[in-house]
Amino acid sequence: MTFSDSAVIAGIDFRSRHTWGFIAGAFFLIILFPALNAAGMVSNFTINLWGKYLCYALLALAVDILWGRTGLLSLGQALFFTLGGYMMGMYLMRMIGDLGQYKQPIPDFLVFLGWSKLPWFWEPFDSFQFAFFMILLVPGIVAFVFGYLAFRSRIKGVYFSILTQALTYGAALLFFRNDLLMGGNNGFTDFKFVLGHDVRDAATMRGLFVVTAITLAAVYLLFAWLKGTKFGLVQQAIRDGENRALFSGYATAHYKLFIFVLSAIVASIGGALYTPQVGIINPSEMTPEKSLEAVVWVAVGGRGTLLGPIIGAIAVNALKSWATRAAPDLWLIMMGGMFILVVLFLPGGIVSIPGKIRDGVAILRRPKTPAEAVVA
Repeated sequence: MTFSDSAVIAGIDFRSRHTWGFIAGAFFLIILFPALNAAGMVSNFTINLWGKYLCYALLALAVDILWGRTGLLSLGQALFFTLGGYMMGMYLMRMIGDLGQYKQPIPDFLVFLGWSKLPWFWEPFDSFQFAFFMILLVPGIVAFVFGYLAFRSRIKGVYFSILTQALTYGAALLFFRNDLLMGGNNGFTDFKFVLGHDVRDAATMRGLFVVTAITLAAVYLLFAWLKGTKFGLVQQAIRDGENRALFSGYATAHYKLFIFVLSAIVASIGGALYTPQVGIINPSEMTPEKSLEAVVWVAVGGRGTLLGPIIGAIAVNALKSWATRAAPDLWLIMMGGMFILVVLFLPGGIVSIPGKIRDGVAILRRPKTPAEAVVA
């Protein structure tokens, strides 16, 4: 076995700066950052805020595996993110019990709508195991049905993007309705407990953060492994030239359907972890502009690089947290400007900057040829 072979384990290239950047980031987020919080050096607000960023990073990875690796620009991944959040939210609402405003054993919004007992589809959500299963199942079914119909009809390109945008817009309108019995415009909020622990307790916040960081690392490793397999090569072939892959005998529709469902499940898991940390989930999270924001995160970080979308999601949302306080009216202009600048001048995203600097330094250090010396 050569060094080249031994440096690649389970599809992870340990010679890559992206891999070592991931390892350093994982160590910081999973071990060091929570330890600093436990020691009182990082506030509970900060760790809660960063937990939200990591949930968004999961959504960014879900977009990247579709857009960056398979060439499918979906403008509806926020739908699956929010569906996962709603499935977790239903469990969290059941855990409130009779501690709500109306002191009834059903969610307050149902009491307000005139219900005296739980609707049938709410009853099983007192089980965390059932809620977790639904977090995976519901978005997976929606993605499978939509993807099967779309890919079977060979819909791709801008038409696929428009259809996914229409899907999430239609779902948002549906969830805004009170008669759906999912909280209407307000959604779910005022959570009390998760797995028997107070969601506002510092230890619970820290635990949710660690679980989110570990989940993000696991998804990264899964996608990195998938990238190095034959499946990953077919993904790349579909992105670069689907007709060639189709004529080579590959059922490209099946590959795209699998990736679309996998992406939906990953986004859903991100939404499920987002809900208890942010403390609210409502239909505004599934509107088309939320999916567009996720596309911006991926583009800014570096499309198709895995590490780039994580960096992009964290960086853009950190900037948003600052901008919405300092200059709230300018945030949308700033986000659009970032996207335009990246597309025009930095198509490789943030993760390409070190390589460009290294190449520039190499050019400056390169000995001049006689012709170049004469010109100089």
